[in-house]
Amino acid sequence: MSRTVDTDYLVIGAGAMGMAFTDALIDHADAHVTMVDRRHGPGGHWLDAYPFVRLHQASLFYGVASTPLGAGTVQCSGPETGLHERASMPEVCAYYDAVLHRRFLPSGRVAPLFGSDYQRDGSEHVVVSRISGERTRVRVRRRVVDATYLAPTIPATTPPPFAVADGARVVAVNRLADPPGSPGTYVIVGSGKTATDAIVWLIGGGLDPDRIVWIRPRDPWMLNRAVVQPDPVIFLGMGATIMEAAAEADSVDAMFARLENDGVMMRIDPAVVPTMARTPTLAAWELDRLRSVERVVRLGHVRAVRPGEIDLTGGILTVPRDALVVHCAAAGLQLPPILPIWDPDCIRLQTIRSGFPCFCAALAGYVEATRDNDYERNRICPPNVYSNSLAEWSLMQVRGTRAARIYGAEPDIDAWANRCALNPARIDPARREEPDVKAVLTRSSATADAGLAGLARFAGVPS
Repeated sequence: MSRTVDTDYLVIGAGAMGMAFTDALIDHADAHVTMVDRRHGPGGHWLDAYPFVRLHQASLFYGVASTPLGAGTVQCSGPETGLHERASMPEVCAYYDAVLHRRFLPSGRVAPLFGSDYQRDGSEHVVVSRISGERTRVRVRRRVVDATYLAPTIPATTPPPFAVADGARVVAVNRLADPPGSPGTYVIVGSGKTATDAIVWLIGGGLDPDRIVWIRPRDPWMLNRAVVQPDPVIFLGMGATIMEAAAEADSVDAMFARLENDGVMMRIDPAVVPTMARTPTLAAWELDRLRSVERVVRLGHVRAVRPGEIDLTGGILTVPRDALVVHCAAAGLQLPPILPIWDPDCIRLQTIRSGFPCFCAALAGYVEATRDNDYERNRICPPNVYSNSLAEWSLMQVRGTRAARIYGAEPDIDAWANRCALNPARIDPARREEPDVKAVLTRSSATADAGLAGLARFAGVPS
């Protein structure tokens, strides 16, 4: 069986970026959108995520521009008292379901094709149902939008990047909530946010840290969550501190050390200089739990797991035969080559400012709706990178700062961005004359050019 449908935009991927782009587009353009996703509903990797994951940023920074995620409340109890709420995995999934059923579908301008795979057949766009096998030919009047270009890989849907011998006990992080048996030792493999989440959750559940072995190929820098908050004084103050450190430091390591001293960056082991800088956020209470794990293995990446031993690039680690090895080593955020967002064949959603993919995708949707040629769209929204190393983090800051200056110079975009809760740097017009807001803006402008030059030097690009 087959059918044909007509649409203005074919959005491939109903994850965070696809949903944010579509939301902004239909808000500002008279357009029809067909969304395709292999999963059963919207939400992307959140539908596959481990059950105890939470946003590592404030809920207000995530989702779509038209519909806030959460109530924008500050936590009044617990270890993050005073910080903005962070949604759990079930809350994020319910939110996207509500956006679909209460906003997209009632508008009559969004048609979902979930549980389906997208295929390009020459010049034709074909969507194949994974349930029935039905083929739908989609005739696109305007654009195809690739919302999967930066789609993350996660342990639940990615095999371990190492060999697993018969009899070895290896599970993805998703199985931690229901582990096989009762392991005496948990071996956590990975350096990033997933690994830190797993350890924080295990210790919070009462596990003695001495029962954890942490294979950490590289040490990471992480952002202090307290300075990544939806308040212009706090967030712009953090940006000013980064620029001051970049302007005055004589090396990238010295800049990060100063940012640690100023309360912006965190590292797990003060005696080790991190080389990894994807910089998810971390709270002080989480850092305390991570530092309680003393059995840290720095022998490189895992090559193979066998009963009783783990083969790493730097040697062999002996572990109990019944140890449970927890795979947290998927690549996570993708680091593909940056390409123009608007190409003749499609729109490839990428970040524009530094991080915050939901805001970047919403910005792209707004610009697609309000500008009439791709040259101008690409000028306003140059693509950015995700970082892995310290130099790449510096490059991300350089490109993001330059992009923000460009789109911020457009009066309509500036007005839209300052109404958009997804924008971490937004300033509500009602607050612009407050003394503390004016003070942080003055401080930011005083060091911006020198800081940008320092970051460019650390990134190895022209200032």
